Amino acid sequence: MEGQLNGIEHMSSLLHTLKGHSGPVLAVAFLPNDKLVASGSYDKTVGLWDLATGALRHTLKGHSNSVPAVGFSPDGKLVVSGSYDKTVRLWDSATGALCHTVEGHSDSVPAVGFSPDGKLLASGSGDGKVRLWDSATGALHRTLEGHSGSVWSVAFSPDGKLLASGSGDGKVMVWGSATGALQRMLGGYLDSVWSVAFSPDGKLLASGSGDGKVRLWDSATGALQRMLGGYLGSVWSVAFSPDGKLLASGSWDGTVRLWDSAAGTLQHTLEGNSGSVAAVRFSPDGKLLASGSGVRDGTVTLWNLLTQGLERTF
Repeated sequence: MEGQLNGIEHMSSLLHTLKGHSGPVLAVAFLPNDKLVASGSYDKTVGLWDLATGALRHTLKGHSNSVPAVGFSPDGKLVVSGSYDKTVRLWDSATGALCHTVEGHSDSVPAVGFSPDGKLLASGSGDGKVRLWDSATGALHRTLEGHSGSVWSVAFSPDGKLLASGSGDGKVMVWGSATGALQRMLGGYLDSVWSVAFSPDGKLLASGSGDGKVRLWDSATGALQRMLGGYLGSVWSVAFSPDGKLLASGSWDGTVRLWDSAAGTLQHTLEGNSGSVAAVRFSPDGKLLASGSGVRDGTVTLWNLLTQGLERTF
């Protein structure tokens, strides 16, 4: 039915184009209340955007290198950013003020993520390590070692018990977040694993890879459920819709693809990005999708998944 998420063949609606960065947008995230979008850029800054108007509310400055990872705490009070300057920074989302600078990695930090209860912060690094930090104090809680390449992505399961990491070594590792023990290792990749994401019910784990494939795994057993292809280059980012019915994937080829996560069928291809798509995220209500452009125009594109037509461009 047109106008519903299951009528995706009709969706091609560009809502906003957010312009303000002077370099590629490498990461995007929605505030849990749907009012802000955060973007991390090659220009060394984090942008905080008003979702209703598209206006740039704050530019967070302090990193000395690119910012390939951003996120919000579950309560929306903190913004986290990971940078090629080897640091993780925590910011006040309301004021844009810097709260903490977390140091400890010996290489870039292209992956960050909060636990569902907000108490832990995970970071993945070019040093091949995943670190867990106390989000309130910035103190190191635990270091997870096992990858032999850069860790490009981290994601907690919805219940917070598991932490997945994707790496340049072509592996996905699933860890127990309480103990730091390796639960399972998912292989079979021909290239780097750029992105990982759990489904909202925690039953599936999605991964995007440099081999142009999206893989869906059973998170409990590690069994491969489906392999989704069709891309002409690396799949940089994957994300589930809040209801778990859709899986979005963004690629080097400049497209965002929307898949039926249960059937593995392609529902729609969103075209109109100005270059490779380095990041995709659904809004908490599932009505919007944000994609970050991995080229120098520095734009964030917002897609309306329920209506048709261009509503506003910034």
